[in-house]
Amino acid sequence: MPTRAADREDEGDRPRVLVVDDDFANRVLLTRLLARAGYEPLAAVDGMSALAAARSDPPDAILLDVGLPDLDGLDVCRGLRSDPATAITPIILVTGRSDPRDVVVGLDAGADDFLTKPFDHAELLARVRSALRLRQAMVGMEAAHGVVAALANAVEAKDVTTEQHCQRLAALAHRLAVEVGITGIDLKAVVFGALLHDVGKIGVSERILTKPGPLTEDEWAEMRRHPEIGEQICRPLTSSRLFAPIVRHHHERWDGHGYPDRLRRDEIPLGARIVGLVDAFDAMVHDRPYRPALSLEQAVDEIRSNAGRQFDPALVPLFIAAVDSGRSPVPNRLPTRALLALAG
Repeated sequence: MPTRAADREDEGDRPRVLVVDDDFANRVLLTRLLARAGYEPLAAVDGMSALAAARSDPPDAILLDVGLPDLDGLDVCRGLRSDPATAITPIILVTGRSDPRDVVVGLDAGADDFLTKPFDHAELLARVRSALRLRQAMVGMEAAHGVVAALANAVEAKDVTTEQHCQRLAALAHRLAVEVGITGIDLKAVVFGALLHDVGKIGVSERILTKPGPLTEDEWAEMRRHPEIGEQICRPLTSSRLFAPIVRHHHERWDGHGYPDRLRRDEIPLGARIVGLVDAFDAMVHDRPYRPALSLEQAVDEIRSNAGRQFDPALVPLFIAAVDSGRSPVPNRLPTRALLALAG
């Protein structure tokens, strides 16, 4: 059964972090570290008890070991993301694995971030703080959540390749935006813009969205209308002035050869530059009807080679550093990814 480090009534409003690890020494280390940092730590010894604890009384964040005896961390992630009660709970996987492919698998399973053992204590706490900040920001958006979920589901119903794409994008965009120094309401705008960037595909023919081969010139013309359609759909939403420009301009290019308005360089909103970069990366590392996925290394090389052409050259090294940080620990460097399974 999961154990609580302190009675909740005595802890007041301290953020509650669930530690899931079958190793006694690791559980003690993590719970003590969190308690000293001002959090209320909870603990679970295996995957089944973690799911039970999180579903009965959802914590504010979860530190989850990958190698659990009954139900591994990836399956726990999938279970948490499928439950509306824990769909947006930040999850940080703590793992001894270093294969880059594990990063993609973990993100697809629902993890927000990876921390490689042995981890730096200050880095762990920084990532927990970042995860909690994003969760607080998303709670403020819950009034619009139903609309967002309905729109996202409508897109996914037409285009199966977008399944979980927007959620992954929100995670990557949040991480890069924080690294750039974006905070507060502007950070919310980046996350919301990432979630809704493809909503305009509702107005694109399903035949085009699912076509297995190259598009004709006319088909490309219709596909390129989706940012403008998306902006129009977003306008009735509260605070759309903050994120609608991201939806409209996420396919602009640094060299001015993008669409729909052929903006260039700093004319492109910073949030749109961020979302455009992570959108391209996510498309590269996942299968599409017209081509198989690239490896993580191939995608990073492609991003690097297009710095100053398709992508903001100042963002590219920051993004590559964020991707590389999933391969090995980088103490005190980068905050957590935040996977937002809002449409789940």
